[in-house]
Amino acid sequence: MSGTPIKDYLRESRLFNARISAVVAIVTVVALVLIGRLAYLQIIDHRHYATLSNENSINPVPIAPVRGLIFDRNGVVLAENYPVMTLEIVPDQVKNMKILLSELGKIVTLNDRDLKNFYRQLREKPRFDSLVLRNNLTEEEADRFAVQRYRLTGAELHARLERYYPQGGLAVAALGYVGRISESDTKIINDADYRGIEYIGKLGIEASYENVLRGQSGIKKVEVNAEGRAIRTLDRIPPVAGENLDLNLDARLQSAAEQALGDHRGAVVAIDPRTGGVLAFVSTPSYDPNQFVDGISTSAYGALTGNPDSPLLNRALDGRYAPGSTIKPFLGLGALEDGLNPNKTYYCPGWYTLPGSTHRFHCWRWREGGHGVVDLHDAIVASCDVYFYNLAVHLGISRIDSILNEFGFGAKTGIDVPGEFTGLVPSPAWKAAHGLPWYPGETVIMGVGQGAILVTPLELANATAILADNGAGFRPRMVRAIENPTTRALTYLKPVPGRTVVLHNTSDLQEMIHDLTDVVNTPKGTGYLMGRNAPYKIAGKSGTAQVKDMSANASYNAKQIAKNLRDNAVFIAFAPVGNPRIAVAVIVEHGGFGGEVAGPVARKVLDAYLLPDLPSSANTSKSPTKAPHHAG
Repeated sequence: MSGTPIKDYLRESRLFNARISAVVAIVTVVALVLIGRLAYLQIIDHRHYATLSNENSINPVPIAPVRGLIFDRNGVVLAENYPVMTLEIVPDQVKNMKILLSELGKIVTLNDRDLKNFYRQLREKPRFDSLVLRNNLTEEEADRFAVQRYRLTGAELHARLERYYPQGGLAVAALGYVGRISESDTKIINDADYRGIEYIGKLGIEASYENVLRGQSGIKKVEVNAEGRAIRTLDRIPPVAGENLDLNLDARLQSAAEQALGDHRGAVVAIDPRTGGVLAFVSTPSYDPNQFVDGISTSAYGALTGNPDSPLLNRALDGRYAPGSTIKPFLGLGALEDGLNPNKTYYCPGWYTLPGSTHRFHCWRWREGGHGVVDLHDAIVASCDVYFYNLAVHLGISRIDSILNEFGFGAKTGIDVPGEFTGLVPSPAWKAAHGLPWYPGETVIMGVGQGAILVTPLELANATAILADNGAGFRPRMVRAIENPTTRALTYLKPVPGRTVVLHNTSDLQEMIHDLTDVVNTPKGTGYLMGRNAPYKIAGKSGTAQVKDMSANASYNAKQIAKNLRDNAVFIAFAPVGNPRIAVAVIVEHGGFGGEVAGPVARKVLDAYLLPDLPSSANTSKSPTKAPHHAG
């Protein structure tokens, strides 16, 4: 028994109690730390973590505004919106984008253009934005997706509004079109202004009035579950619809002008000389802008760009042509202002030669022996080139340039659509800048609107409107008023003064208008074909702009030579004389003689605009089927 150790219960008890105390102390310290941390998170830093939590469960979703509508002056809808079903993806909600796109490709048709556009959006836009993968789904495609939707997290169907042009290609030269926002567009726009918006104005009125038509995007805060499905909308700031545009353009007149040009390539621009309002703006051939809205296919675009008639060229705005004899009234008026005696005569044997030269500048009537003795009135009415050869030399190139510049030739008109080109008023300085001398013969042919001189149809119509309004011009304008989409209140845009020709003697202008009136109202006039039987008085001037130089010995027959070598037919007119309401310029590419081809087009335009307002007894207009042959 003496060898058996005695257990020290007291010592063990003290040791146990010490260990218990240590454990309790440690647990207490840990508990206090946890409680302190919890208190910090819940009380002190509550707002920060509550915000983070909300952002994880609340998605800001942009709401696209309704784009403004475009109407003609009589309320005809030219551009509207219609609902389409779109397939969209929110990248933040997608675990594997390649797998999702592969699955969606089995349900709906996805072409390379759709995928390219989607990946571009994926690079440029926030991942919480809803990105359009496919526009304008068919009902069958929408139904197939709806059945499979439960397993395609991140993909949704949405109803959106897409731009639509109900009149097709009518007035596309003025309207332009909208298209998907491209990579180049993103470099010049403010991303905040286009949240949720897929389209932007590309050309024409759609582009120049983009900020008016676009509207302002709204936003809604949507609570989503762990799978990204929307549970409820917590807040909503509605979008602001774009404003509507009320144009000066007359759709009925526009249609009449396009039909009058028929299959010809050409342009018609009609302006109200009292305000500068553009009544018609035609470029033919035309094209349907609807194919550009959702992205035109490569084959369709290739067909347009490969078309030898160049339908994508806006001839009314960008086409540049020699004006031919339509330049004569402006030079004649300038000469009158310089003191030219309108009764001064020149003899026209059918050609003109410069002193010391044997080169002959032919008149269009050179084979008939010329016009004989002519004064300014005769030269305008019969379009005698020899008279204006002499006049050009008398004026000199510097004065010719200044006269044409006064009427706005060679300068932009300031029309409210983008991309306006200018014509060219050549001068010795212009040639010297290209290292070339100015020859006296160039001055001669400037008198009949030939040589290097070029005008756009818009410039020519604008100059004609200035002439019609006694020298007072207005900046051409497409838009007449802006309409509030909610109240329908119209804010009319005031006419903006443009080029003004200061006339020293108003009788000079009246003399020229009298001459232009005789052009279309007397049998000797080169515009008699278009003015015959008109129930209102017209003033006008024909022009035939030579495309190919025909030698003096060549036999010229417009019907026999190749179409692309025929002269361009040009005509300017305004009516009614005394109180003009419309001024028009017509150019028919390779049409032949201006009075015979472009003149009747101008007459149909004038009739379409003026006849509906005439008394019923006078509301008839017959054009002759045959008339004397004239050039000019």
